[in-house]
Amino acid sequence: MGAVEAIRLLEDAGLLTPEEAAGPGDLTERDVWDQLARDEWEQVLGVLEECRGGPPLPPAFWASLAEAVGQLRMERGTAWCHWRHTEARRGGIRAVLTLFPPEEADGGRRLPVPGAGVLRPMWDIGSRAPDGGPAWNIASLWAEHTAAIPPGGRATVRLAPLTPGQWRHLTPGDVITMHERRPPAGTATVLEVLPPVLP
Repeated sequence: MGAVEAIRLLEDAGLLTPEEAAGPGDLTERDVWDQLARDEWEQVLGVLEECRGGPPLPPAFWASLAEAVGQLRMERGTAWCHWRHTEARRGGIRAVLTLFPPEEADGGRRLPVPGAGVLRPMWDIGSRAPDGGPAWNIASLWAEHTAAIPPGGRATVRLAPLTPGQWRHLTPGDVITMHERRPPAGTATVLEVLPPVLP
């Protein structure tokens, strides 16, 4: 039932074209099912969204899709849909994160950064504490199209701020600093500031 519901949701959102109505350039279930069956929802949905164009999909779509994918017992796909649901409700940040190598900086990680939204590092985004020093902000991190970022590695990431309103001043090109403790662990260059999606 989950597979049928997931495909129906994708078709209803204009991400897939029903087989019987498909033209030569349309993406159909047949085109993407192999990847979906391997739990590559993040990659497939990214391509489908690009092809679709138009406004971002609303939170209700992502919540329904998370439920359908969850019925298929696809953990990463379900987590991705939940992530996008939260992002659609609260907004987020896309950025390119570069981790410092462990040998070059005291803050460099010796272990990979898990990519599926489990890490919630602190970020220096320019906020100031009452004493004038930096005030760090917390945001969960999802690495796009990879299970983990190796030490010293680089990846496009999505950030889900704990307090989104404090991040709204950021613009593409801004550089923010990731901390897991006092020394910095890496820097990220903002690509997009994603506003909440109206239902």
